Amino acid sequence: MRTTPITPALVRGALDLEYTERGLLPHRLPPRARQQIPDGQLAMAESQPSGVRLVFRTTATLVELDVIATKRVFVGAPPRPDGVYELLVDGRLAGRASVTEGDTLTIDMATGTAENRQGPVRTLRFGDLPSGDKDVEIWLPHDETTQLVALRTNTTVHSAQSGGRKVWLHHGSSISHGSNAASPTGTWPAVAASLAGVDLVNMGFGGSALLDPFTARAMRDTPADLISVKIGINLVNSDAMRLRAFVPAVHGFLDTIREGHPTAPLLVVSAIHCPIHENTPGPCAFDPGGLSEGKLRFIATGDPAETAAGRLTLTTIRGELARIVKERSATDPNLRYLDGLELYGEADHAALPLPDNLHPDAATHRLIGERFARHLLQSTSAACD
Repeated sequence: MRTTPITPALVRGALDLEYTERGLLPHRLPPRARQQIPDGQLAMAESQPSGVRLVFRTTATLVELDVIATKRVFVGAPPRPDGVYELLVDGRLAGRASVTEGDTLTIDMATGTAENRQGPVRTLRFGDLPSGDKDVEIWLPHDETTQLVALRTNTTVHSAQSGGRKVWLHHGSSISHGSNAASPTGTWPAVAASLAGVDLVNMGFGGSALLDPFTARAMRDTPADLISVKIGINLVNSDAMRLRAFVPAVHGFLDTIREGHPTAPLLVVSAIHCPIHENTPGPCAFDPGGLSEGKLRFIATGDPAETAAGRLTLTTIRGELARIVKERSATDPNLRYLDGLELYGEADHAALPLPDNLHPDAATHRLIGERFARHLLQSTSAACD
């Protein structure tokens, strides 16, 4: 077996690669942004490699990857499934694997404390791959922090070419991050990127689509042909701001992106249908009844009557985003608005309800990705004009 150094040339979808004492840690925010992160939630989310993959060309029929995965344990909550690694050959799934051991991060939501315990390096093995020269991708788990330790193959590895595909840069919440998707290629952004034939850079951060200026600057400085920003659910379920602060924050976020991408197709997307927050402000909380049944569900704890005082709901945010984009598009013809209800609306919820009242299941991720791919293809055409 031949060991190939894991270099930036082999990694796609990451904005930074941190060399640690134990391996290579992909990040989805650059160092300057990480220095400004105010909480552990975003620090954890940006280190989870949603959309990050190793990409190379080889004739190998056997591939091994040594990793250190971080297993999350939430005190009082049901165990989380192991992260999934998927190997694709020329764009088609050829193998799937997980590791059951690694570092352990124990989080106590009641006290706000977290404890990290180091664990072992484990090996993923993908065998019986087709012979001949081929493009190989190994998609890392979308929801499990992973350090890359070593890549081994039974023949030589070369850097793969992008094939001239457009780069799609997307920012959103835990739904964009991939919460409740079954695998890294099953998150709705990954599904949409595959169907539209574009290279994904996924800046979907669980619990952290909060119009943070450092995220906007990271997007500004990241090369991209197509850009989308999904805004809404985290602002409501965190009860992060009122309407007075929201409107200028959206303008500021878009202004910053436009500093680096003045003419790229930019799509502003509102939240999908979420009954608990359509007309009820946040914050959201764990449903005690669900936890007593061993199930994770969310409830809204705000008062609908307070929307008149500026507290945000999804209905309010959709209306404001549509208005903001309409006004800005008078001088920005490459800016468009997409109502998230077109991706998943009330009728979809009746057929495919959100299992935890907040996040879509695997089938719904697929549905959203298929619908969004059509908008990506429109943006790709616009970028080529």
